[in-house]
Amino acid sequence: MKVLGMGNALVDIMTRLDSDSILYRLKFPKGSMQLVDKNLSDKIMNQTDSFEKTLASGGSAANTIHGLANMGIQTGFIGSVGDDELGIFFREDMLSQNINPILFKGESETGKAIALITPDTERTFATFLGASIELTSDQLSSDHYKGYDYFYIEGYLVQDHDLIEKAVRLAKENELLVLLDLASFNVVAENREFLKSIIEPYIDIVFANEEEARAYTGKGPSEALETISRQCRIAVVKTGNKGSLIKSGDTFHKIEPIRAISIDTTGAGDLYAAGFLYAFVEGMSLDKCGQVGSILSGKVIEVIGPKMDVEKWAEAKQMVYEVNG
Repeated sequence: MKVLGMGNALVDIMTRLDSDSILYRLKFPKGSMQLVDKNLSDKIMNQTDSFEKTLASGGSAANTIHGLANMGIQTGFIGSVGDDELGIFFREDMLSQNINPILFKGESETGKAIALITPDTERTFATFLGASIELTSDQLSSDHYKGYDYFYIEGYLVQDHDLIEKAVRLAKENELLVLLDLASFNVVAENREFLKSIIEPYIDIVFANEEEARAYTGKGPSEALETISRQCRIAVVKTGNKGSLIKSGDTFHKIEPIRAISIDTTGAGDLYAAGFLYAFVEGMSLDKCGQVGSILSGKVIEVIGPKMDVEKWAEAKQMVYEVNG
């Protein structure tokens, strides 16, 4: 079974700060995701030049695809990068994980997400989308879906209605199971009616956190789960340190989180989706899908950034093995 992802192709630049002072100077609310232009992005890079940084190919869907690849699933990724060093880095980082990169060249620089991590482990993102938003519906063709069984798409792309609609339509025409992560509560709120128009006809599995579920339905987690589950095959609402809720038809599961020492919550939702989809591909029951999602999300918050090292992956895989028994 093979999984194809599509999302904003961003290079994550994880930056560990020694205080909150830079956030105050930039007037960024802690924990927020700010879209910035090239000038402000360059300014932030200059102001944080002395701090430790790590780079990884990122963006929400790319993080999920990386997680699946680490679990041994064959994967591909559709995105747009610039003709520059970061674009080359993004491609090579994916190839190093045996991910098939289907990358179009944009006119702008490769997008980057600067994660400003304060000592309390909270992360604040300054995201320059760059070439990532130059992916268009015209670039997509049926050939991109050949040989794949699942299509995973991030909600950050939903602002381009033509792109999303063509992407999910082509996926269905090629008989792929389609998964959507709602990705951001403000994006959901701004595109609620469009989301409603595509979820029922095209989307099989919907992932949302509490805030996104409320933005979509106007309801709390349990009621939102009920509403979303009536529109798709499987609905998942992630409730942070309380775990997650899963509903498919009349089947309901409440999944407990694993014990974890949180260092940085970047990528927790993306790795939950990776764990859930891995277990689903492997034919596990829905409650086990949720448990594997909780394992990967719980392990990734114990490291800086959305990528785990070999040792942390070994811990996660052992726990998954025990779940699968």
